[in-house]
Amino acid sequence: MSVSVVVPIYNEYENIPLLHTAVTQVMQRIGLPYEMILVNDGSRDGSTAALDRLAAVDVNVKVIEFRKNYGQTAAMQAGMQAASMDIIVLLDGDLQNDPNDIPMLLDKLNEGYDLVHGWRKNRQDTFINRKLPSRIANWLISTVTSFPVHDLGCTLKAVRTEIAQELHLYGEMHRFIPILAQWRGARCAEVVTNHHPRRFGQSKYGISRTTRVILDLLTVKYFIQYVVSPMKLFGSIGLLALVAGFISGIATCWMKVSDGVDMTGNPLLLLTVMSLMMGVQFLFFGMLGELCSRIYFASLNQTSYTIRRTLNFDQPAIAMQERRAA
Repeated sequence: MSVSVVVPIYNEYENIPLLHTAVTQVMQRIGLPYEMILVNDGSRDGSTAALDRLAAVDVNVKVIEFRKNYGQTAAMQAGMQAASMDIIVLLDGDLQNDPNDIPMLLDKLNEGYDLVHGWRKNRQDTFINRKLPSRIANWLISTVTSFPVHDLGCTLKAVRTEIAQELHLYGEMHRFIPILAQWRGARCAEVVTNHHPRRFGQSKYGISRTTRVILDLLTVKYFIQYVVSPMKLFGSIGLLALVAGFISGIATCWMKVSDGVDMTGNPLLLLTVMSLMMGVQFLFFGMLGELCSRIYFASLNQTSYTIRRTLNFDQPAIAMQERRAA
């Protein structure tokens, strides 16, 4: 087994040397081949020079430098796509995650899991603007996605490279990596990890990120449940609207026949027209969604399923499968 340690860096000048020392000591103690991929996410505090110095003296250090700040999700995506080892370990650059937890994550992976994510059970952060929003967000995410988790905001994770490189992360979706990996068929586990108070610099996150998390949660819910067949979502809404339209239409006619109620002044007539129009529109949305879903999988040369392994397939059969996928 070999390990790629991926660390997003944004204005962490004081933490970079300490982080490098801590990770290096842990990886040398483990004795596995490793690389340290440090992604400079548009830092403006001297982090660039610090990363250059590390790369000059340590061949295990690889640096990816962004032209500007694109966010933690983009930094993680770039680091994971550049990884060349068997296992990817994701780590924060602020030293709040403990590199000494890496051996525990790797041991858990060896039990047959594809992804192991940390739980900051004794989190060393302020309550109002860090702990409380995180607890609410984790409860909401776990409820909506039915994914049992205590701490999706913990960056510390270990994931098999073939799983990580199948993921496509946008927006603020780095916190949904375990959910997206499980959607791709990965076996996931959660372990309690250490968490330290920040020593240098300032946190890049606050309570203002709540809105973005909720919007990304809606996107993730759609992807894990409806992206393969959008008609299940839009078609169901369309059929409900059509049923509501027919019921209100029948009620309108009944009121006209039985009680002589004026149809043009009856609000149920407006409900009938609106419901029928919405029903037709949502059915068309479902059809367009189905078309877009097929274009999505075809353009990325992906299938709607994943294969963990095959047995007793000869090379000609595998080659034929690859030609068909191409």
